[in-house]
Amino acid sequence: MTELASQSRTALVVVAHHRADSLTAHTARRAAARLEAAGYRVDLLDLHAEGFDPRMNTADEPDWGNREKAYSDEVQAHMRRVLDADVVVAVFPVYWQSVPAVLKGWIDRVWNYGFAYGRSKPRLAGKRMLWLGLAGAPSDDPVVAGMQAVLDSGLNDGIASYCGFSRSTVGLLTDAEERPQRVDAEGNLLVGQAVTGAEREAQYADFDRRAQEFVDRFVAEELVAA
Repeated sequence: MTELASQSRTALVVVAHHRADSLTAHTARRAAARLEAAGYRVDLLDLHAEGFDPRMNTADEPDWGNREKAYSDEVQAHMRRVLDADVVVAVFPVYWQSVPAVLKGWIDRVWNYGFAYGRSKPRLAGKRMLWLGLAGAPSDDPVVAGMQAVLDSGLNDGIASYCGFSRSTVGLLTDAEERPQRVDAEGNLLVGQAVTGAEREAQYADFDRRAQEFVDRFVAEELVAA
């Protein structure tokens, strides 16, 4: 990337994985590095490492109909981080063609009524969102097209657009498993041989390249919009 974003712009990178040595965490760190190289100040939010509790509770919703209600201290701290960000990048493994519970719970608790939606002028209006979802399915698996459509509908339309984001993109990163997995017509899981040696290195180099392309394209579109 040859053109730098304004140093005043902030990217909130949200990681939703329980292991720091996972491919998801690796992808999040690389995405953060690309954003920093583009001139963003990066706020890295590792939901598991920070001990975020995804369960909604009464302190987060004391009076659902009151848009000015006081939220729990934990949620208010996360709301400030979202408000401070110009762009939000969520990195997560795809579970059941959706996001993991910890990320869904973060959205449930933090993107609350009166904050992220429920106002004539959304507080998150004008922000941009990139979802990087890691999927074990091979790229040529017929399930991928349906997975992309479900994620686009649920994340872009059902969440980001509903909350006023001006742009939201889902980057689906297939071939995240070292052992290719498919489900046949009878519902049987077919697990292939583990990729090793040079083939494994090539697979993950290509994975990193595809992830970087999603981030670089997102940054380029952000620069044009800004």
